[in-house]
Amino acid sequence: MKTILVTGGAGFIGSHLVERLLALGHTVVALDNFDPFYDEAIKRANIQGVLDHPRFSFVQGDLLDRPSLDQRLRSQPTDLVIHLAAKAGVRPSLEDPAGYFRANVTGTINLLDAMKAAGVRQMMFASSSSVYGNNKKLPFAETDNVDYPISPYAASKKSGELICHTYHTLYNMDIFAYRFFTVYGPRQRPEMAIATFARRILDGKPITLFDGNGSTSRDYTFIDDIIDGLVGSLDRLKGYEVFNLGESQVVKLLDLVKLLETHLHKKAEIRFEGRQPGDVDATYADISKARKMLGYNPLTKIDAGVRRYCEWVLGG
Repeated sequence: MKTILVTGGAGFIGSHLVERLLALGHTVVALDNFDPFYDEAIKRANIQGVLDHPRFSFVQGDLLDRPSLDQRLRSQPTDLVIHLAAKAGVRPSLEDPAGYFRANVTGTINLLDAMKAAGVRQMMFASSSSVYGNNKKLPFAETDNVDYPISPYAASKKSGELICHTYHTLYNMDIFAYRFFTVYGPRQRPEMAIATFARRILDGKPITLFDGNGSTSRDYTFIDDIIDGLVGSLDRLKGYEVFNLGESQVVKLLDLVKLLETHLHKKAEIRFEGRQPGDVDATYADISKARKMLGYNPLTKIDAGVRRYCEWVLGG
C-alpha cells in the first residue's frame, strides 16, 4: 500500500478519488486551499464522510506556499502525488489569465520542486481535453498537435504537461498526465453545464445554450470511469506518458438537455445565444492508448450516467 498526497483533494474529482484510494487500503493526505471559485461549504461536504477515517488526513494549504509544501512532503514519507489542484474553467480564465498561470503553472512547478527536494519521484497530473483546442481531427489522439489552445486555461494545462515532461527528463521522475474529457457525476462543480442546467431546470428557470442551436458536442465521462483510469495507473506508473481519459462517445448539447429533462422529470425552457470565446466545437477522445496501457474501460454510458447524477440531485 502507498502513502499518497492528493492535491485538490476536496474537489469534485479529488473527493471521489480519495474515497476510492482509502477503500483500496492506501493512506491518503488531501491538500486543498478552498479556492473561492465556488462555495467552500460544497468542498467541505465532499470530504465530510472520510474525515474520521484512520488513514486519512486533510491539510488546508496552497501550492503557491512553497515552504508549506516542503514541510508537508518532508514531514511524512510520500510515495506518490496525484496533482488535481488547479484553477478550473475555460470562460473564467479569460478574465484572469495571470491568476490561472500562477495557480496552474507556478503551483505545479512549486509542487515538483518540493517533490524533488523530498525525494518523491512519482506524480499523476490532471490535464484537460481543452489542450486540443479546435482540433478538426476527430477523435483526439495523444499524438495530435496541441500547440494551439484557445483559452488561458487550456494554455496553462498544456504548460503543466510541458513542465512535467521537463522534470521527468531532468530528474528521472515518473509522471503520467491525463487529459480529462468533461467529467460529470455526483458532486460535479456547480458552474459546469450539467450541474447548472439541472439546477435551473428544477428551479423553473431558463437555460442558455451558447452555441446558437445546441449542436456542439462533448465527450462526457462519468466520474467512476475517470477514477478507474487513475487507480488503474497506480502500479503502471513508469516514465512519462500522456493519456486521454474519456468516454469515447460524442453527445450533442441539445441531446444532453433532453436526457436531463427525462431523468429530472421536468421540461427545460431553452434559450440560445452565440458562441462564447474559448469554447470549442467538439471533443471526442481516442482512448485506445489508455485501454492498452492502463486497462482503461469506461462502462457508464451517457443515459445511465445522467440518470445517476439526477438521482443524486433529487436525493434518491
